Amino acid sequence: SGTLGTKCNHEVILPFRTSSYNDGKESDDNEAQIAMCTLRFEFGPDVYETFRKDPMAFFEQLDTMEPGEQSRSLRMIKSFIDLQEEAGGNIDFKGCVRIAFNRMMKDFRTSILDLCYSADEMEKSSGTKFWTGTKRRPRPIDWNNPIPELMEYLYSTSNLYASIWQVEVVRSREEFQAIVDEMKLEQPQWEPSSEKVDLSEGDNDEGESGAGGEDDEKLKGELYNVDASKLQPAQPQEFEKDDDLNFHIDFLTVATNLRSWNYDIKASARHTVKVTAGRIIPALATTTAMVCGLVDIEFCKLVMGLQSQGSDKFLNSNINLAAGSGNFTTFAPDPPVPISTGLEAPHPETFTSWDKIEISRKTKELSVEELVNYIEKSFGVTVDRIFSHGDSEDKAIYNALDKKKLEWDINFDENGRAIVSDGVFTQWPQVRMAVQMLGRLPPTSGQRVVFKTQVDKVKLSLDQTKDSFMKRFTGDVSTAYREVYRPSEEGEKQVYFDSVFTGRDYITLGVDCHTESKEDITLPCVKYLFSHKN
Repeated sequence: SGTLGTKCNHEVILPFRTSSYNDGKESDDNEAQIAMCTLRFEFGPDVYETFRKDPMAFFEQLDTMEPGEQSRSLRMIKSFIDLQEEAGGNIDFKGCVRIAFNRMMKDFRTSILDLCYSADEMEKSSGTKFWTGTKRRPRPIDWNNPIPELMEYLYSTSNLYASIWQVEVVRSREEFQAIVDEMKLEQPQWEPSSEKVDLSEGDNDEGESGAGGEDDEKLKGELYNVDASKLQPAQPQEFEKDDDLNFHIDFLTVATNLRSWNYDIKASARHTVKVTAGRIIPALATTTAMVCGLVDIEFCKLVMGLQSQGSDKFLNSNINLAAGSGNFTTFAPDPPVPISTGLEAPHPETFTSWDKIEISRKTKELSVEELVNYIEKSFGVTVDRIFSHGDSEDKAIYNALDKKKLEWDINFDENGRAIVSDGVFTQWPQVRMAVQMLGRLPPTSGQRVVFKTQVDKVKLSLDQTKDSFMKRFTGDVSTAYREVYRPSEEGEKQVYFDSVFTGRDYITLGVDCHTESKEDITLPCVKYLFSHKN
């Protein structure tokens, strides 16, 4: 059931008798939108992690981006690397405080002073007043004469950065104040910026992408020379409005109010920011009471055993109190939605979301290889991927593309030329030039060492990829699932995964597969039962 202002609805779901909640499709495109500030908050660590784990994959991904997005990605990664260099290679909590302080100075002081300076210079040159009408002249924050919001911003933002860099947060206000006092933070001296400030009205988010060009190429060159293996992991933060311990709403509230202070606008209460950021539409008490009553009626039908008489004994509802009794709609639940597999008899041609392929291996577990073979022989298909059912990330306990890498090879002939399988260039395109140079340069050339080292690094990566794949491919299904999907960072997510994984004797898997004619096949969820090893 659900409520939305004066609207409410409830839906009855009976296993195998009605459609399930997953059979519905969301059509509200606006729900997929998030604020630009939130987008960048999620986007930054994600892009950085791609670069840290596989720089070459990042540069491949970079080529598919729009110029503005490329520029932002390069600058974000460079800023993350600079932060670590400033911190001496490893960011601790004091480093997080320093980052938060610099961010606060830039956003609420330096940018404001730059804006005022540019506007004043424009007034002098053009003779036209800039701060007129709805344009308010902003005021910069002053660390030497602080307002309470400055320390609040430092507290929430420092802890938010600590969560990203997987540093232990400091929740005690007294302890945090002591750390700030010990650091003796000083406000930077402001000087007019050489960069021109855009004084045009409107949303200037796209304006950031205007630089590009030579600067982007220079950044690419710098990032090519970075040893990604020495970089500190970053944990992307998913926005969650209902967790009061994650500092998300705290940060949004104080950042909003600092900008409001800049422009002498009324501050916003925390709950107001939470409602706005979470897009919460309060329900009326009458709406909630009505939908609860309707749900209770359907529960009474279950107590009476009416489910054995068919789904038509139950009712769904869709109501809008603002439209009067004319908009009070009740209707029987929909039957399960048939899903076509794409297979032909004797294989199943359709199934519903309630159906599952059950594989029980309580005594001796299947290896991933055996599971792949079992599915292929049972349904006459070729398996492309096996993954956690419902997971939208590009993770898998089996991927046919990884299996193909077993056929790839890198060798050197008697003349020192590299012999490389074509598939290697799709994964590591940067090695193509090194292979070509080894074929052109004479044996006596001193430059051969540089290019041979590049090829050797790719060969080592390929060998490691093969070893990792074979270990998982020949290992137990449950072990492979745990290795792929167990959160890497210690904390609540890891504890939750462990409690669910050890508490169940099954895992649910999705399968991507196709026929010999390359037609995609849709199979039901696989319920794989196993016994935990002591």
